Amino acid sequence: MADSKHQGALAEAYAAKRPEEVAALYDRWSQTYDADMSAAGYRHPTICLALLARHLPRGAAPLLDAGAGTGLIGEWLNIVGYPQVEALDISQGMLDQAARKGVYSALHCLALGGQLPFSDDAYAGIISAGVFTSGHVGTEGLDELIRICRPGGVIVLTIKNTLWDQGFAARIAELEAQGLVTRVEETRPYVSMPGEADTVPSRGLALRVN
Repeated sequence: MADSKHQGALAEAYAAKRPEEVAALYDRWSQTYDADMSAAGYRHPTICLALLARHLPRGAAPLLDAGAGTGLIGEWLNIVGYPQVEALDISQGMLDQAARKGVYSALHCLALGGQLPFSDDAYAGIISAGVFTSGHVGTEGLDELIRICRPGGVIVLTIKNTLWDQGFAARIAELEAQGLVTRVEETRPYVSMPGEADTVPSRGLALRVN
C-alpha cells in the first residue's frame, strides 16, 4: 500500500481547481514522486509505452511526453528506441527531476488545456499518461495535441472513467466522425494504482492523426 503522505498528495491533486494549484502541488511532491508512485503500483506509464510501441515505428521522432512529470516514460522510451523526446509539464519541480535523467532533448514548463507554442505537425507522436483525469485536464486539451501531431502520427492517452463518461467518449467519437483521428486501440478499463484504495478505473487510448 502507498503511504498516507502519497494518498494525501494524490487527493490534493484530484481536488485542485486551478493550474497554479496543480503546479504548486507537484512542485512539493517532486522529490518523492517516483518512490511514491512505485509503491502504489502505478501502471499508466507502462501501458502507454506498450501502446505507443505497438503503433508508432521505433525511432520515430520527435516525440512529446505531455505531462512528463519526473520523466518515468522518458527513460523507458529511450531504452526501447525512441531517442528524441521532449518533456512538457506544468510543474518546474517535476521537470527538474526529469532533467536529471538526461533523456529529454528539451523541457517545456507549460500547462495543457490552452494554446501551445508549437507549430502544426511538430511531433511524430505524443504520449500523455495520467493527465486526462480529475482536477487536471479534460477534453479541452485534445485539440492542441491533435494540431501539433503530424498526420500519420500517434497520440497515446490515459483517460479516467469519470472524464470518459462526462464527455470524453463523445468528443473522441466526434473527432472520428470529422475524420481528424482514427481510434487504433482502446484498452479495457483498469485500475492505474492497485496500491490505492477506491481508485476510479481508467483506460488507455491510441489515436492515429489523419
